[in-house]
Amino acid sequence: MEWLLHYKNIYLSAFDDCKPGIAVTILKIYSVFCFALISIAVYAFLYRAFTGFRF
Repeated sequence: MEWLLHYKNIYLSAFDDCKPGIAVTILKIYSVFCFALISIAVYAFLYRAFTGFRF
């Protein structure tokens, strides 16, 4: 669990002293969107792998 805190600190420190504030907000929303898309892709792959669908 400590590695999650480490990645959280890296993520938050990446936006320190970043101007303008709207760019920071857009980048944070974009990173959450990318994480969601990667999660969906991993779920779809695992679902197809475990249910026996042919690739």
